Amino acid sequence: MKRIKTDLCVIGGGSGGLSVAAGAVQMGASVVLVEGGKMGGDCLNYGCVPSKALIAAGKHAHAMTSGAPFGVAPVEPVVDYAAVMDHVENVIEGIKPLDSVERFEGLGVRVITEYGRFISKTEVQAGDTIITARRFVIATGSSPFVPPIPGLETVDYLTNENIFELRERPDHLLVIGGGPIGMEMAQAHARLGSRVTVIEGERALGREDPEMAAIALESLRADGVEIVEGAMVSEISAAGGVTVKTGDGATYTGSHLLMAVGRKANVDSLDLPTAGIETNRAGIVVNAGMKTANRRVYAIGDVAGGLQFTHVANYHAGVIIRSALFGLPSRAKNNHIPWVTYTDPEIAQVGLTEAQAREKHGKLLEVLRFEYAENDRARTERLTGGLIKVMVVRGKPVGASIVGAQAGELIQTWALVIANRLKIGAVATMVSPYPTLGEINKRAAGQYYIPRLFESERVKKVVRFVQRFG
Repeated sequence: MKRIKTDLCVIGGGSGGLSVAAGAVQMGASVVLVEGGKMGGDCLNYGCVPSKALIAAGKHAHAMTSGAPFGVAPVEPVVDYAAVMDHVENVIEGIKPLDSVERFEGLGVRVITEYGRFISKTEVQAGDTIITARRFVIATGSSPFVPPIPGLETVDYLTNENIFELRERPDHLLVIGGGPIGMEMAQAHARLGSRVTVIEGERALGREDPEMAAIALESLRADGVEIVEGAMVSEISAAGGVTVKTGDGATYTGSHLLMAVGRKANVDSLDLPTAGIETNRAGIVVNAGMKTANRRVYAIGDVAGGLQFTHVANYHAGVIIRSALFGLPSRAKNNHIPWVTYTDPEIAQVGLTEAQAREKHGKLLEVLRFEYAENDRARTERLTGGLIKVMVVRGKPVGASIVGAQAGELIQTWALVIANRLKIGAVATMVSPYPTLGEINKRAAGQYYIPRLFESERVKKVVRFVQRFG
């Protein structure tokens, strides 16, 4: 049995773990990285990267069918599904070197390609190596949650971890779960020629502002996605391919089944009780500084049970580097964290939704609205089906919701504003190039001043006085 002593031991080679390892070793700490699976984790291999590559292929296919308003004759695309998946794999392969063992060893990180588990409060074993470290970082991420539905064991089903291995296009894809993963995969496959049915136990895109979700769902239905809401799955069988039965007695039969009902933290193999680390249903229990009950151990990203996004894991990495390497107080917060659902149109959110802001701030809340249809660039692109809402309290934005083209790009302005506690005037006085979709943000901010300037009798009286006597 080999033994290693190090400053920092990172368990998990996904986005968060790699960010910690790279940052720490370049600042002078000795670092051991433990990863028994694929470097790059879920994001590179099964999540963000492959899903967006597949969505991009779906957009190209859709563009061939939607040119009539521009004077371009629509044509039925010929989709080579195997080639689409080759494109997905090619994108992954292009990014892999940045997350590779070789790159991190080149930075000075000692990489152990084994799964790790705690054998004491200060030691982790990975294969035939025991690592003792001053600090540990658990960054093992999450994996698909598959509920114990009767009959599920009798069928071959897909998750985000194996759907990108397909080489034959599903004839009829059944998707259980109407969250971001389910809806993104549903729309992409519909555009690539599959028949798609989404079965959701509650409300599709239920985490999003309902007004925003409704606009996106209308687009999905226009693409041919059948969306069944309020339908709890009661049974699954292999009859006719795959048959899903819901509580109301309805049945849906397809050729393939994708389970997309949520995620679970990857903690089972870590032997956390041995290290004195507490968990709950969401994952590892941490404080505001991302520390566990064992003061030597941090947990970041999906495994910490909060927002499950790659950029959150990377943000957590920065938070704990300040603490673990420099001994300085550092706390994570969520109010400035944006997220995007990559349907077409996209849905983006930062801070409070309208409902959350009304509950928290009551009559102090002002909701600024601006339609994509009033933006000239959106009109030239025929991308008018969109909306922005900005929640403002005492002149400061506390949240923004956007549905529409490039919502994920537009939301970044509001993430910057909220993170730095800027006032609405910071956006209203910004000069946006014309014509761009970015003007939507400026015009939304400008709505704050309409009642204060153009509808104010007091302002009009001042103007009349100045014009008469000035």
